[in-house]
Amino acid sequence: MSIEEIYEIYKQHPVVTTDTRQCEPGAMFFALKGTSFDGNAFASKALEAGCAYAVVDEKEYAVEGDKRYILVDDVLSALQQLAAHHRQQLAIPVLQITGTNGKTTTKELVSAVLSKKYNTLFTQGNLNNHIGVPRTLLRIGAEHEMAVVETGANHPGEIEFLCRMVKADYGLVTNVGRAHLEGFGSFDGVKKTKGELYDDLRQRGKKIFLNAIDENLYSMANERYGDLSDAISAGVVIPYVEGRVEDCSSFLAIQWKEDVDQPWHSVQTNLVGAYNIANIRAAVTVGLYFGVPAEQIDAALAEYRPTNSRSEFRDTGMNKLIVDAYNANPTSMNAALDNFQFVNAERKMVILGMMGELGEASEQEHRSILGRLLDMKLGKTWLVGGEFQKIVTDDILQHHPSLRVFASVDDVKSHLQAEPLEGYTILVKGSNSQKLFQLPELL
Repeated sequence: MSIEEIYEIYKQHPVVTTDTRQCEPGAMFFALKGTSFDGNAFASKALEAGCAYAVVDEKEYAVEGDKRYILVDDVLSALQQLAAHHRQQLAIPVLQITGTNGKTTTKELVSAVLSKKYNTLFTQGNLNNHIGVPRTLLRIGAEHEMAVVETGANHPGEIEFLCRMVKADYGLVTNVGRAHLEGFGSFDGVKKTKGELYDDLRQRGKKIFLNAIDENLYSMANERYGDLSDAISAGVVIPYVEGRVEDCSSFLAIQWKEDVDQPWHSVQTNLVGAYNIANIRAAVTVGLYFGVPAEQIDAALAEYRPTNSRSEFRDTGMNKLIVDAYNANPTSMNAALDNFQFVNAERKMVILGMMGELGEASEQEHRSILGRLLDMKLGKTWLVGGEFQKIVTDDILQHHPSLRVFASVDDVKSHLQAEPLEGYTILVKGSNSQKLFQLPELL
């Protein structure tokens, strides 16, 4: 069956699922394969659960004569082609967001602002890869007036691939940092891959929102669009929007203004971390560009509450927590520590998990973080994971009695159950693989 024929079915059944536990009546089930499962084997279960069709790529799972089974060469490819075809039928503005850090928070802030004026479809959670992006595109319906699509990558060429599917009208790179170095090979590899969004938009004559304060992003745009120093090149939006921190002791209070001569707007947010000011500036910039009134931008920023252990402040009654445990790399770790230094608290503590996917640079980057921690005046410093275990010597532990190293989050949990902490302000941050998001309930 061709993609055009499948699309005609999709228009009658515009809910797509890849999980038999999420089978809405009339949905289309795509039988994806994973390292430890074969979705084809669950196709019949999906139909029993209420799905109208099951897309499979193994003939033995397609019951002969049952038209509810759609046989294709490759289910994942069919899902991606269907999403790309659907995108081609859409006339609404689509904004694509990528970057090393802050892309999910920026996507959510931008979407919160745009939703004040437009019916906006945006990526749920961090479904930003080769499976999540097509699923997002296929959620865009006739009722939507705008779409914000987050795209992520950990290997060269992945953003370029997603760009061909998204075909964005606007693009925004939050920043570039030292992350996924194992896949990208170097920081230059990171910049090249994130810059694939700029390449795509330039080639198709579409616009980018550029944070010209960021030297890396400015140089990346400069390389592609020509000299940006004297005039704004065609396709590049460089806003004035200025932002500054009023207070970051708990929740972040910020000010912003859209012009030198305009008054400041003051907003109390539910975010923590001065590093979020760039994400807020991006949301304000996009909102103003699309005509969202300033007072509604303020309301969106004030109402937004982060989830999923991203820039969350929690007062548990025992301790005050800054939970940023969804992901970590050297750039975001240093930004978190920069912010924590300015947090006004008597008893400060960090629980940091190791940073993943750094390849040959891993030991050096962990040593750099360790050196910085040893210079900070902290009540307690707890480090989690094998990379930290390798570099923390007995001599270091002897000279820094407040430092502890744990092999895993389970060891930390056992220690907390035996010796609970109380009265601390604690930064909890680490790569998602370290599962530090399990700790707040014990703190």
